[in-house]
Amino acid sequence: MKALIMAGGIGTRFWPLSRKNMPKQFLCITGDKSMLQMTVERVCRTIDINDVYIVTAQSQTELVHQHLPNLPVQNIIIEPFGMNTAPCIGLSLAYLKDKMEGNESLLVLPSDHVIKDTQGFLNSLKLAEKPAADGNLVTFGIVPDYPATGYGYIEAGGQIAEGVYRVAKFKEKPDFETAKTFLQQGNYYWNSGMFFWKFNVIWQAFAEYLPQVMSILQEIIGMWQKDGEPADLKDVYAKMPKIPIDIGIMEKAEKRVVIPVNYGWSDVGSWKALAEISPADENGNFLPKRHFALDAKDNYVRSDKFVSLIGVENLCVIETDDALLITAKDRSEDVKKVVDALTATKQDDLL
Repeated sequence: MKALIMAGGIGTRFWPLSRKNMPKQFLCITGDKSMLQMTVERVCRTIDINDVYIVTAQSQTELVHQHLPNLPVQNIIIEPFGMNTAPCIGLSLAYLKDKMEGNESLLVLPSDHVIKDTQGFLNSLKLAEKPAADGNLVTFGIVPDYPATGYGYIEAGGQIAEGVYRVAKFKEKPDFETAKTFLQQGNYYWNSGMFFWKFNVIWQAFAEYLPQVMSILQEIIGMWQKDGEPADLKDVYAKMPKIPIDIGIMEKAEKRVVIPVNYGWSDVGSWKALAEISPADENGNFLPKRHFALDAKDNYVRSDKFVSLIGVENLCVIETDDALLITAKDRSEDVKKVVDALTATKQDDLL
């Protein structure tokens, strides 16, 4: 088995802490290790570090070296620029094509998720081996504990083995009422973006369902064969369609299964999501060591300063040396709009 970890994003919803020169996956958000380090440590409980590959942006390769000094240099796959998950995974498959046996398993993960129950995670990988060997594309669905509107959902169909179900449909992010219905029905799971495949099965799926991408991948393989891995892929890679793997392949595939899991997962996709998994005091506040709070509830504050809160609820307050973010928890998804505005006005010093 090999593992592919996608680590090329910039974490716009974690501004102002996440920046271009230090994106979310390299931050110590939930402990004293970075999100990427925790993901690799978790995977290395069952996979050797020499079989772990990181796909990242050119600008982040040095950060990967710093955070993962034991990772072989040749295990870093460089994506010229972000083009969504189908091109990212496709490029990685092209890179791995001569390094993997056709029937070898490939685990694909984001680099910035929290999983509290590591053993539960490892058990789910074992459960995925048989359906993957039978030619199925395997994904992992998170058992929902509230009607989330920020995640896509997977509708499970009939059971084919203990803990393994056919995928009936993939659902886009729902409104609140629809999410409540999903929760009540009991066979809907959050789409985790984690996958388990046999290499030859996913390679054939690209050829069948994304022939345009496969054509570009074959061109890239030819460039590597001619010029080696330093080949300049920018112009060719720019022809890729910006499409997620879910829409490009998983929604079209006939043989696809979901394994429901419940191991304390969070994509930590916003400040609100981080607040939900952070230890809070008796009033629901996560505060600096030095603070004063009066009639304040359910606030998340990240600052090195003495902080005083009076009569406020459900806020996220994030301070860095050069920026201050104050947002209602329920609006924390909109933080990426701040980044959009800074980009549009060319305030690069804040990005």
